[in-house]
Amino acid sequence: MLQITTFAPFYRYIVLFYTMINRELIRLKAVQVSYSFYVGGRYNLEAAEKELFLSLSKSYDLYNYLLLLMIEVNRIAERTYDTAVSRYQRLNEGEEPNPKFIQNKFLAQLEANNQLHEVVENQKLTWADDEDFLRRLYRQVTECEPYKEYMANPADSTYQEDRELWRQIYRQVFVDNEELDSLLEEKGIYWNDDRFIIDTFILKTLNRFEQKNGSRQPLLPEFKDEEDREFARKLLRSSLLGAETYRTTITQFLRGWELDRLAIMDVIILQTALAEIMNFPNIPVSVSINEYVNIAKMYSTPQSGRYINGLLDNIARQFMADGRLHKSMGGKEEKQE
Repeated sequence: MLQITTFAPFYRYIVLFYTMINRELIRLKAVQVSYSFYVGGRYNLEAAEKELFLSLSKSYDLYNYLLLLMIEVNRIAERTYDTAVSRYQRLNEGEEPNPKFIQNKFLAQLEANNQLHEVVENQKLTWADDEDFLRRLYRQVTECEPYKEYMANPADSTYQEDRELWRQIYRQVFVDNEELDSLLEEKGIYWNDDRFIIDTFILKTLNRFEQKNGSRQPLLPEFKDEEDREFARKLLRSSLLGAETYRTTITQFLRGWELDRLAIMDVIILQTALAEIMNFPNIPVSVSINEYVNIAKMYSTPQSGRYINGLLDNIARQFMADGRLHKSMGGKEEKQE
């Protein structure tokens, strides 16, 4: 049986990303849309496909929305600084306010980013109605250790130090922030399950910023190319159109169990995994199994990952022995995966 390495959910997704909508996210969305297709009783393939691409597009909006959030927090910092300076000048007491944080070179570059400006304008992304939340979030920023250490150092900071500060702030303040999670849930139904993945996209983006690129610093594109769009379309269609065949196969390998004894999410994960294994010859079987086992660990029962791993492994090996499957069982994951 294949040995599946277990990762913590957050670390699981810190890998080389070349696009925002990568294939891990596509797989996850295909499973989610398929679940809605069956549970919601909306048996319309065209509608399911539209739902898939809408959901992926909304994930890209969330990516840009969270980048914008850093800019909005910095604007709160600027207003707070201006108020403190005015008070200092009027009363002439205490220490003169330190402008180091609002002069952060990385954040100034992010605020000037051409690509982000375009997306924010086109999608009408805004935090304008969340002033109170922004102030509370800024207060959390000022209370975290990276901020305190940064402001306590009287020396001028380098661009790399400025960028690292915001990377640490994002990790410690923005990630796993319950209030932010609740707010995003109120704003969009498509964002409920995306945060833990999108956070890793944000951190990868911050790591790639270079001062020399200025406002032309590239952000992650939505799709790398048409091939990834086609992967999403073909995966969903193959899973739904071949459902009867895949479910018959699953039943044959359950060894006396009936299919209805499995959780519906497990059936859909298995069905989507088999659609990928059977229809994408360039993706090694081990890659597909790993991806869907991890989806099972996140979205189904604690036991699901183990038996989905074993079931898919047995099916694939039997199909290869029968000559029904001609592809690699193992091998390194392709770059785009």
